[in-house]
Amino acid sequence: MNAPVNLDDLDVGFDVPAVPGMDAADIQTPCLVLDLDALERNITKMGDYAKAHGMRHRVHGKMHKSVDVAKLQERLGGAIGVCCQKVSEAEVFARGGIKDVLVSNQVRDPAKIDRLARLPKLGARTIVCVDDIDNVADLSAAAQKHGTQIECFVEIDCGAGRCGVTTTEAVVEIARAIDAAPGLKFTGIQAYQGAMQHLDTYEARKEKLDIAIAQVRDAVEGLKAVGLDCELVSGGGTGSYYFEANSGVYNELQCGSYAFMDADYGRILDKDGKRIDQGEWENAFFILTQVMSHAKADKAICDAGLKAQSVDSGLPFIFGRDDVEYIKCSDEHGVISDPNGVLKVGDKLRLVPGHCDPTANVHDWYVGVRGDRVETLWPVSARGKAY
Repeated sequence: MNAPVNLDDLDVGFDVPAVPGMDAADIQTPCLVLDLDALERNITKMGDYAKAHGMRHRVHGKMHKSVDVAKLQERLGGAIGVCCQKVSEAEVFARGGIKDVLVSNQVRDPAKIDRLARLPKLGARTIVCVDDIDNVADLSAAAQKHGTQIECFVEIDCGAGRCGVTTTEAVVEIARAIDAAPGLKFTGIQAYQGAMQHLDTYEARKEKLDIAIAQVRDAVEGLKAVGLDCELVSGGGTGSYYFEANSGVYNELQCGSYAFMDADYGRILDKDGKRIDQGEWENAFFILTQVMSHAKADKAICDAGLKAQSVDSGLPFIFGRDDVEYIKCSDEHGVISDPNGVLKVGDKLRLVPGHCDPTANVHDWYVGVRGDRVETLWPVSARGKAY
């Protein structure tokens, strides 16, 4: 093993967990680690699938909140741009050089609409979702004020029970208003069925998507009947992309978690009844943690607690180990069941978090590792951009 890298000698300060060239054993914990080989394989695989099925892939920026990861997805996976959930996220990606940005959400606050209308001046194609005809005039006024164009998707609630209209008549009404509004362009439909992404079985997910696809097809036909064509019909996630890609209706995917893979997504089953993290996708995203106490013979305490992760989708699991188990956590501590006393203070473990999106949002950095060496350090560029 190489001698530990001295951060003082490298003049990097104390606010980073690692530096390129460092031995992976010397990474400071808790922090986010990306297995670059696994990440690149995941990205390439999804990109190849999308290309083979004639689909555009707009990756979900809210998952990783990283300009560097998004650019890797463009380079290796042929991604055409990103989805963002908030204007502040979109601003980060546009300033970072991403040229096609969808705010896959509604923007209603006047100040946020004004900021949205400025995004095209950063060189980014700008699309936003609309589910209320009253939103159209405000978007149009802002686009005219700034001399820009805002493209619009009409959002359909195809089962998620959140935003979106539920009838073809409502889709047509809003789309016609957009088409007639100065500064706006009707571009298509947003139809992401988020509620079924984590259903356990392939068959259960397919049943929900069959309903959504029929709903979207009816809306597309309704728009054609009044002379409006959908350039893009966008949706699809890590748990459903194969349904949308083979629907004959969708032409753009919005997958996110496939690139990292978390514990909650990993447990769902593919068409052969196999966990998707045991063949379809690889775990590439980890919380690196270190054992800091073993005062109790059967329990090890690590330094990754609630402040290092989100547990809304359950506790993390310890990657590559079946002899120890992460069983509970408090603010700064994680409790690991170690019945045989195999761990010792200083041991480092990789945790696969329950939910990658909010876990990424509580960290400043990704440490990119290839083999036993730190290759890169990427900022979590849009961390905290929730407005």
